Amino acid sequence: MPQRVKAKKALGQHFLKDEDTARRIAYTISGSELPESARRWAGIPIVEVGPGMGVLSRYLMEMERPLKAVELDAESVEYLRRVIPGLDVVEGDFLRLDLNTLFPGEFALIGNYPYNISSQIFFKVLDYREKIPVVAGMLQKEVAERICAAPGGKTRGILSVLLQAWYDCEYLFNVGPMVFAPPPKVTSGVLRLTRNGRESLGCDEALFKTVVKTAFGQRRKTLRNSLSSLLGPDNPLQGSELLTLRPERLSVEDFISITKTIEKK
Repeated sequence: MPQRVKAKKALGQHFLKDEDTARRIAYTISGSELPESARRWAGIPIVEVGPGMGVLSRYLMEMERPLKAVELDAESVEYLRRVIPGLDVVEGDFLRLDLNTLFPGEFALIGNYPYNISSQIFFKVLDYREKIPVVAGMLQKEVAERICAAPGGKTRGILSVLLQAWYDCEYLFNVGPMVFAPPPKVTSGVLRLTRNGRESLGCDEALFKTVVKTAFGQRRKTLRNSLSSLLGPDNPLQGSELLTLRPERLSVEDFISITKTIEKK
């Protein structure tokens, strides 16, 4: 039995040890499990983030698709190369990596994402959305719920709007702490994102991000107050009902509409 890798708190490591859970997560990106609108991506390569000791990797390898596993922890890298020699391990920090160097075309992203950097990973997904049409994996339940939250829910936030502008987001299932070593203090959630049909926002994307981040930066205020610095004294949305709402009530299309109005000022 190979010696196990020691989980490192600084890296947010909680190694998945339950085979059934690993299989279930891996197959969220299999052709038979993908939504019908995403089936065209069933055979694209896979990039796994943070493989740890490879429990998820083994099931991904069964799909017989090109696979690269990106791992920062040198101990895990050594373990994986010794115990799963057929796995293509890329040693490095996913957040600093130029994802264009992994595969020339599109790929699916999956992982048991470290809780302490999960939001940063999904912001990076946005930067590479033309290369990553499918994203799945496990992260802290509250973060997964936030990403998938519909307008109106208190959990809706910046990532909800920015990701849903480009992806259909599905919350799939919960995972309890006892399937990990060491067990985390929180419940985990598994989600899947697949690119929607949107090719352009129809407005300045940088300004759109600014509007969303500014609105949620003061989420307890109505948009009339939180966006006052962007709208200016001659508010072009003066009579709009949207300004009476808090940001979690707005859809992606509402934020696009506001951004277009600010652009015309």
